[in-house]
Amino acid sequence: MSTSAPNLDPTAVNGSNAPVSGTVQSVSRALRAMEFVAASRDGVTAKEIAAHLDLALPSAYHLLATLTESGYLVHLAQDHRYGLGYRVRLLEQGLERQLEVPALIASAVRRLHLEADAAAYYAVYREVNVVVAHVVDSERRPRVQVLDIGFHEATHATAFGKVMLAAMTPEERDAYLDRVGLRRCTANTMTDRSALEAHLDKVRRSGVALEIGEFQDGLSCLAAPVRSSAGAVLASVAISLPSADFAARRWDLERAVRRGALVATRAVNSL
Repeated sequence: MSTSAPNLDPTAVNGSNAPVSGTVQSVSRALRAMEFVAASRDGVTAKEIAAHLDLALPSAYHLLATLTESGYLVHLAQDHRYGLGYRVRLLEQGLERQLEVPALIASAVRRLHLEADAAAYYAVYREVNVVVAHVVDSERRPRVQVLDIGFHEATHATAFGKVMLAAMTPEERDAYLDRVGLRRCTANTMTDRSALEAHLDKVRRSGVALEIGEFQDGLSCLAAPVRSSAGAVLASVAISLPSADFAARRWDLERAVRRGALVATRAVNSL
């Protein structure tokens, strides 16, 4: 299975390079600069930063100096490039702490991973986003690298995202999709609203979401909802594995995911 990332743009802000309306422009620029550096394998030059942010070169140098002094970028002087600084790791660790799930839920996801022999996930609502909060990777069938704790993109193209989208009210879903759009990740990605709505209706009726090659070519995912005692969808559990392994195990995997969702639901409601 290919583990290359799908067609996601980590530097996109509101669909363009323009600062988000209502933000402090200098803060927006600094964050966009860090995202641009993060998207590069070998770092970027000051000229590349200036061009990306549409800044004069002296202004770009000033911004880079500030981020370097703060520890969020490093100046790779020998290569005349800038890379991510080590304080960025503190942000990642902080996000993981804030998204950390209770032990009972982590145990339920691990149980699903073992039963399905696949990477397993637990996704939650976090304010206006759908976010991966826990992952149990599979040595034999590893996750796609970007599907890690904190991942919150391509909700329409992932099985766990579809479960969460299907549970929103039409008004909530419209507002969410108006904001994030329907980015095409592969040739199979649903980018038509009406087709997606019809698909989500099937998800609601069947109680399970499936995607085959919509997020990444050669990858299949299954997910089911985790509910409150009143029946509201709180989260979703999911698995991913190569599509070549999926067809022969389709129904066994669906049963495993449904059981995993039931175990996670019991765990959530026991807390």
